[in-house]
Amino acid sequence: MTVLGIETSGHTASAAVCNEGRIIAEESVFTRLTHSQVIMPMCRRVMDAAEVTFRDIDCIAAAKGPGSYTGLRIGIAAVKGMCMAADIKCAGISTLMSLAYNFRGIDCVVCSVMYARGELVYGAFFEISGTDVKRLTDDRIISVSDIAAECAGYGKVYAVGDHAEALCEKYGSGSIICAPPQLRLQRASSLCFAALDGGMISPDELNADYLQITKAEKDLAEGKAK
Repeated sequence: MTVLGIETSGHTASAAVCNEGRIIAEESVFTRLTHSQVIMPMCRRVMDAAEVTFRDIDCIAAAKGPGSYTGLRIGIAAVKGMCMAADIKCAGISTLMSLAYNFRGIDCVVCSVMYARGELVYGAFFEISGTDVKRLTDDRIISVSDIAAECAGYGKVYAVGDHAEALCEKYGSGSIICAPPQLRLQRASSLCFAALDGGMISPDELNADYLQITKAEKDLAEGKAK
Protein backbone atom coordinates (compact mmCIF):
# COMPACT_ATOMS: atom_id res chain seq x y z
CA MET A 1 0.00 0.00 0.00
CA THR A 2 1.26 3.48 -0.87
CA VAL A 3 0.46 6.43 1.43
CA LEU A 4 0.79 10.17 0.92
CA GLY A 5 1.21 11.89 4.31
CA ILE A 6 0.61 15.56 5.06
CA GLU A 7 1.79 17.04 8.36
CA THR A 8 0.62 20.58 9.28
CA SER A 9 -0.01 20.38 13.02
CA GLY A 10 2.93 22.59 14.06
CA HIS A 11 5.58 24.90 12.63
CA THR A 12 6.96 22.04 10.53
CA ALA A 13 5.30 21.54 7.15
CA SER A 14 6.03 18.07 5.84
CA ALA A 15 4.86 15.76 3.06
CA ALA A 16 5.96 12.23 2.24
CA VAL A 17 5.16 9.24 0.05
CA CYS A 18 5.80 5.88 1.73
CA ASN A 19 4.95 2.23 1.39
CA GLU A 20 5.53 -0.66 3.77
CA GLY A 21 9.07 -0.32 5.05
CA ARG A 22 10.24 2.43 2.70
CA ILE A 23 10.26 6.23 2.47
CA ILE A 24 9.98 6.88 -1.26
CA ALA A 25 10.12 10.69 -1.01
CA GLU A 26 9.90 13.24 1.80
CA GLU A 27 10.23 16.99 2.23
CA SER A 28 10.06 18.98 5.46
CA VAL A 29 10.56 22.63 6.29
CA PHE A 30 10.36 24.54 9.56
CA THR A 31 8.52 27.63 8.41
CA ARG A 32 6.69 30.69 9.67
CA LEU A 33 4.73 30.89 6.42
CA THR A 34 1.16 29.62 6.63
CA HIS A 35 0.80 25.98 5.70
CA SER A 36 -1.70 26.97 3.03
CA GLN A 37 1.20 28.59 1.15
CA VAL A 38 3.57 25.64 1.22
CA ILE A 39 1.81 22.30 1.68
CA MET A 40 0.18 21.75 -1.73
CA PRO A 41 3.32 22.62 -3.76
CA MET A 42 5.22 20.34 -1.37
CA CYS A 43 2.79 17.47 -2.04
CA ARG A 44 3.29 17.92 -5.77
CA ARG A 45 7.08 17.86 -5.39
CA VAL A 46 7.19 14.67 -3.30
CA MET A 47 4.76 12.93 -5.66
CA ASP A 48 6.88 13.97 -8.64
CA ALA A 49 10.04 12.79 -6.84
CA ALA A 50 8.35 9.46 -6.03
CA GLU A 51 7.10 9.22 -9.62
CA VAL A 52 3.53 8.56 -8.52
CA THR A 53 0.13 10.02 -9.41
CA PHE A 54 -3.10 9.88 -7.40
CA ARG A 55 -3.89 6.61 -9.19
CA ASP A 56 -0.92 5.07 -7.36
CA ILE A 57 -1.93 6.40 -3.92
CA ASP A 58 -4.07 4.11 -1.75
CA CYS A 59 -4.48 6.44 1.22
CA ILE A 60 -3.78 10.06 2.16
CA ALA A 61 -2.95 10.59 5.84
CA ALA A 62 -3.32 13.77 7.85
CA ALA A 63 -2.39 14.74 11.38
CA LYS A 64 -5.74 15.17 13.14
CA GLY A 65 -4.42 16.80 16.29
CA PRO A 66 -3.65 17.97 18.79
CA GLY A 67 -1.75 20.96 17.46
CA SER A 68 -2.22 24.31 15.80
CA TYR A 69 -5.92 24.97 15.15
CA THR A 70 -5.21 26.70 11.84
CA GLY A 71 -2.56 24.22 10.73
CA LEU A 72 -4.81 21.23 11.43
CA ARG A 73 -7.71 22.77 9.55
CA ILE A 74 -5.49 23.47 6.53
CA GLY A 75 -4.08 19.94 6.43
CA ILE A 76 -7.41 18.21 6.97
CA ALA A 77 -9.15 20.37 4.36
CA ALA A 78 -6.39 19.60 1.85
CA VAL A 79 -6.63 15.86 2.48
CA LYS A 80 -10.43 15.85 2.29
CA GLY A 81 -10.33 17.74 -1.00
CA MET A 82 -7.74 15.47 -2.60
CA CYS A 83 -9.44 12.29 -1.38
CA MET A 84 -12.86 13.34 -2.60
CA ALA A 85 -11.53 14.49 -5.97
CA ALA A 86 -9.46 11.34 -6.55
CA ASP A 87 -11.80 8.87 -4.76
CA ILE A 88 -9.11 7.81 -2.28
CA LYS A 89 -9.48 6.69 1.34
CA CYS A 90 -7.82 8.71 4.09
CA ALA A 91 -6.47 8.29 7.62
CA GLY A 92 -6.53 10.67 10.55
CA ILE A 93 -3.55 10.10 12.84
CA SER A 94 -2.98 11.48 16.34
CA THR A 95 -0.12 13.97 16.20
CA LEU A 96 1.25 12.53 19.45
CA MET A 97 1.23 8.99 18.08
CA SER A 98 2.86 10.15 14.85
CA LEU A 99 5.65 11.76 16.92
CA ALA A 100 6.19 8.45 18.73
CA TYR A 101 6.67 6.77 15.33
CA ASN A 102 9.87 8.85 14.97
CA PHE A 103 11.38 6.24 17.33
CA ARG A 104 9.92 3.19 15.59
CA GLY A 105 12.57 0.47 15.53
CA ILE A 106 14.07 1.50 18.88
CA ASP A 107 12.97 -0.38 22.02
CA CYS A 108 11.95 2.39 24.43
CA VAL A 109 9.17 4.38 26.07
CA VAL A 110 8.34 7.69 24.41
CA CYS A 111 6.63 10.71 25.91
CA SER A 112 5.14 12.84 23.12
CA VAL A 113 4.69 16.36 24.45
CA MET A 114 3.52 19.50 22.66
CA TYR A 115 2.91 22.99 24.03
CA ALA A 116 -0.77 23.83 24.61
CA ARG A 117 -0.92 27.04 26.67
CA GLY A 118 0.56 28.43 29.87
CA GLU A 119 1.82 25.52 31.95
CA LEU A 120 -0.27 23.01 30.00
CA VAL A 121 0.89 20.60 27.32
CA TYR A 122 -0.64 17.93 25.12
CA GLY A 123 0.90 14.63 26.14
CA ALA A 124 0.77 10.85 25.77
CA PHE A 125 3.04 7.87 26.39
CA PHE A 126 3.90 5.06 23.97
CA GLU A 127 5.94 1.85 24.26
CA ILE A 128 7.97 0.88 21.22
CA SER A 129 9.23 -2.64 20.64
CA GLY A 130 10.82 -3.17 17.26
CA THR A 131 8.31 -1.90 14.72
CA ASP A 132 5.37 -2.18 17.14
CA VAL A 133 4.12 1.09 18.67
CA LYS A 134 1.79 0.53 21.63
CA ARG A 135 -0.23 3.34 23.18
CA LEU A 136 0.12 3.49 26.98
CA THR A 137 -2.13 6.51 27.67
CA ASP A 138 -4.76 8.54 25.91
CA ASP A 139 -3.90 11.90 24.36
CA ARG A 140 -4.53 14.48 27.08
CA ILE A 141 -4.07 18.11 27.97
CA ILE A 142 -2.04 18.02 31.18
CA SER A 143 0.26 20.20 33.29
CA VAL A 144 3.99 20.03 32.60
CA SER A 145 4.67 19.03 36.22
CA ASP A 146 2.16 16.18 36.06
CA ILE A 147 3.55 14.72 32.85
CA ALA A 148 7.07 14.99 34.30
CA ALA A 149 5.90 13.00 37.34
CA GLU A 150 4.42 10.36 35.02
CA CYS A 151 7.73 10.13 33.17
CA ALA A 152 9.41 9.14 36.45
CA GLY A 153 7.06 6.16 36.70
CA TYR A 154 8.32 4.71 33.42
CA GLY A 155 12.03 4.89 34.23
CA LYS A 156 14.00 6.03 31.17
CA VAL A 157 11.79 7.96 28.76
CA TYR A 158 12.54 9.71 25.47
CA ALA A 159 10.72 13.05 25.16
CA VAL A 160 9.67 14.07 21.65
CA GLY A 161 7.69 17.07 20.38
CA ASP A 162 7.98 20.84 20.45
CA HIS A 163 7.99 20.95 24.28
CA ALA A 164 10.47 18.10 24.76
CA GLU A 165 13.47 20.39 25.22
CA ALA A 166 11.68 22.59 27.77
CA LEU A 167 10.48 19.51 29.68
CA CYS A 168 13.99 18.09 29.85
CA GLU A 169 15.56 21.41 30.86
CA LYS A 170 13.13 21.89 33.76
CA TYR A 171 12.56 18.32 34.94
CA GLY A 172 15.27 16.20 33.31
CA SER A 173 17.25 14.24 35.85
CA GLY A 174 18.86 11.67 33.61
CA SER A 175 15.70 9.60 33.24
CA ILE A 176 14.03 11.96 30.73
CA ILE A 177 16.09 12.08 27.55
CA CYS A 178 15.38 14.76 24.97
CA ALA A 179 15.01 13.44 21.43
CA PRO A 180 17.77 14.62 19.07
CA PRO A 181 16.78 17.45 16.71
CA GLN A 182 16.25 15.16 13.70
CA LEU A 183 13.70 13.09 15.66
CA ARG A 184 12.10 15.80 17.79
CA LEU A 185 9.46 17.34 15.52
CA GLN A 186 6.67 16.09 13.28
CA ARG A 187 7.58 14.14 10.13
CA ALA A 188 5.19 13.13 7.37
CA SER A 189 6.98 9.79 6.93
CA SER A 190 6.17 8.87 10.55
CA LEU A 191 2.58 9.85 9.84
CA CYS A 192 2.58 7.50 6.83
CA PHE A 193 3.90 4.55 8.82
CA ALA A 194 1.30 5.14 11.53
CA ALA A 195 -1.37 5.14 8.81
CA LEU A 196 0.02 1.90 7.36
CA ASP A 197 -0.41 0.28 10.79
CA GLY A 198 -3.95 1.64 11.24
CA GLY A 199 -7.24 1.66 9.41
CA MET A 200 -8.55 3.85 6.62
CA ILE A 201 -11.71 5.96 6.69
CA SER A 202 -13.74 7.94 4.18
CA PRO A 203 -12.89 11.66 3.88
CA ASP A 204 -16.21 12.77 5.39
CA GLU A 205 -15.22 10.94 8.61
CA LEU A 206 -11.94 12.88 8.98
CA ASN A 207 -12.14 15.56 11.68
CA ALA A 208 -9.72 17.45 13.91
CA ASP A 209 -9.22 16.44 17.55
CA TYR A 210 -8.11 19.65 19.27
CA LEU A 211 -8.37 18.33 22.88
CA GLN A 212 -9.44 21.81 23.98
CA ILE A 213 -12.11 24.18 22.74
CA THR A 214 -11.19 26.72 20.09
CA LYS A 215 -11.17 30.49 20.62
CA ALA A 216 -14.38 30.78 18.59
CA GLU A 217 -16.04 28.24 20.88
CA LYS A 218 -14.76 30.10 23.95
CA ASP A 219 -16.08 33.40 22.61
CA LEU A 220 -19.45 31.81 21.84
CA ALA A 221 -19.69 30.29 25.31
CA GLU A 222 -18.77 33.60 26.95
CA GLY A 223 -21.34 35.43 24.81
CA LYS A 224 -24.09 33.02 25.85
CA ALA A 225 -23.05 33.37 29.50
CA LYS A 226 -23.49 37.13 29.27
